[in-house]
Amino acid sequence: MLSEYWVWFSGALILGILEVLLPGYILLGFAIAAGVMGIVFYIDTGLSAYLAGSLPLSLVVFAVLALVSWLTLRKIFGIRKGQVKIWDTDINEG
Repeated sequence: MLSEYWVWFSGALILGILEVLLPGYILLGFAIAAGVMGIVFYIDTGLSAYLAGSLPLSLVVFAVLALVSWLTLRKIFGIRKGQVKIWDTDINEG
């Protein structure tokens, strides 16, 4: 069942909707990875046939894609300069 492209696209859509409801760029990485897996199975190349033969391998590729997409999102939308507050004085100094 995980070799069907519509399952991956449906998972990407559900994770994308959950990301809108629970923002934080955590589920968006999984949604992007699920979308890429859906594209891989939709194109139906040799890679998709190879991944369809092994569920653990499909899940490992999905996990690697999710990690790469999350790290990319973290790099793009991460902490920006000037966002961190640095305190020069103590609250008790007066």
